[in-house]
Amino acid sequence: MRSGKGVNESMGPDEKKPAGAAEAVLKEEKKAEKTRDAWIRSLHDSKVWHNVNTTVCVTISALLQAFMIQTFIRPAELLSSGFTGVALLLELLAQKAGFSFPAQIGMLCINIPVGLFCARGISKRFSFFSFLNVFLLSFFLQVCNFQPVFRGEPLLDVIFGGFIGGIGTVIALRGNASTGGTDFIAMYVSNKTGRSIWNQVFIGNCVLYFIFGAMYGWMNAAYSVLYSFVSTKTVSTFHHRYDRVTLQITTKKAKEIIEVYTSHFPHGISCASVMGGYSHQQMYLLHTVLSSYEEQEAIRLIRKTDPGVIINVMKTSEFYGKYVTPTIE
Repeated sequence: MRSGKGVNESMGPDEKKPAGAAEAVLKEEKKAEKTRDAWIRSLHDSKVWHNVNTTVCVTISALLQAFMIQTFIRPAELLSSGFTGVALLLELLAQKAGFSFPAQIGMLCINIPVGLFCARGISKRFSFFSFLNVFLLSFFLQVCNFQPVFRGEPLLDVIFGGFIGGIGTVIALRGNASTGGTDFIAMYVSNKTGRSIWNQVFIGNCVLYFIFGAMYGWMNAAYSVLYSFVSTKTVSTFHHRYDRVTLQITTKKAKEIIEVYTSHFPHGISCASVMGGYSHQQMYLLHTVLSSYEEQEAIRLIRKTDPGVIINVMKTSEFYGKYVTPTIE
């Protein structure tokens, strides 16, 4: 009969090897995960990735706009919104006067001076890719020949054209660029004030359509106003760069979350000690306000730091105090 010590000694080395091997595998997995996360983050933060992403967004946006103009706007004899609409109106006036002034040339002539002025208050990178959008749109209008989808159905042209045009603008904005024209002005003012002015842009478009209606008929002008409304609403619905949200975070790892959050975002965060009503354990309640564009990334980092965290997201309609507006790169 063996003593207890003998049993432990005979079993110890053999039993410890699998446990040690499992710990080594777990450490390797964690190390690989950290390396992968670091690589993904470095790729996400690299200028090359940002430039490629913006170039793709700008190209898709310009192609959608060209498709919208050739498929819906011109067949229905409508007027597009913004500086593109001004260029199309100048093209119509030139045709009426007996000479040619293509909208592609008009867009470049109008956008360049406005873009150069607004570039001082936005960023050179934003302005460059916005100009690229305008140039690509002019190019696609020259080389593409999209055919009408709805013939003799101006209401369908208005609805689908406005929606596709709005989506094209949103894609450019999400890529940290714009479609030029009034987008330059809207982003310039929004960057200075932190407020969206898309409703004011719609009013400016209505003035343009009033001139168009007085010269070419009120029915087409009315449809153009409806087009602009659909397009503007599409942009304001999907573009929330300057919308703010409040995160209410309940956690036991307040210090870790605060360190991660403040290292990734330029916003303050407050912390209060509370007690769980059900568990009666000490918890921490964190509050922070950030943009809706930053919301998902912040939640991902917080949940990665504390998988058991509770996060309540609340829309912030008004905010008073110091706040760092996300910069346009």
